[in-house]
Amino acid sequence: MSRFIYNHESVSRCIVGTVGLPGERQFFLQVVSAQETTCVAIEKSQAMALSERLRLMMRELRRNQLASLDELNVALERDDTALEFPITEDFRVGVIGISWDQETQRILVEAQAIGDETLTELLDDDEAALLEDAPDLLSFKLRIHQARSFCDRTDAIVAAGRQPCPFCGLPVDPLGHLCPRANGYRR
Repeated sequence: MSRFIYNHESVSRCIVGTVGLPGERQFFLQVVSAQETTCVAIEKSQAMALSERLRLMMRELRRNQLASLDELNVALERDDTALEFPITEDFRVGVIGISWDQETQRILVEAQAIGDETLTELLDDDEAALLEDAPDLLSFKLRIHQARSFCDRTDAIVAAGRQPCPFCGLPVDPLGHLCPRANGYRR
């Protein structure tokens, strides 16, 4: 089977959303453009890391004056609407990479499907051509204000989950949990 690449040049919507109750939620990254809608399953920790890295990149772009002022000063509009239906998982994300495209003034995000356990980096086109069963790839470009909106929504989605235990840091279920720091007593 050959590698399938979902490519979105001009993104109209890019969000992280969930399905299910806190503690049992499944996270999805959904990218919408004029061509198509792509929805991939993502881990909560991957969503948090992507948001954190995008914020770090935007700080560096501003500090080093790599992005145009027009691009940096576009007003922020957070997208709080639900995921578009039907929610069909195109693949489960394994490796994510981000980079800055100076020519187009866009942030390039690439999310590669979980493949062989030995794959810990994104494959370029030449490497993927050598593999018989290369993992699928989602590639999309975000404007800076879209990335800020993505980060704000992702942070809110993650924070809406179960609250951490003040003693051990593990998530607390609505009925409490067995805290290892309290020798198994319920908190």
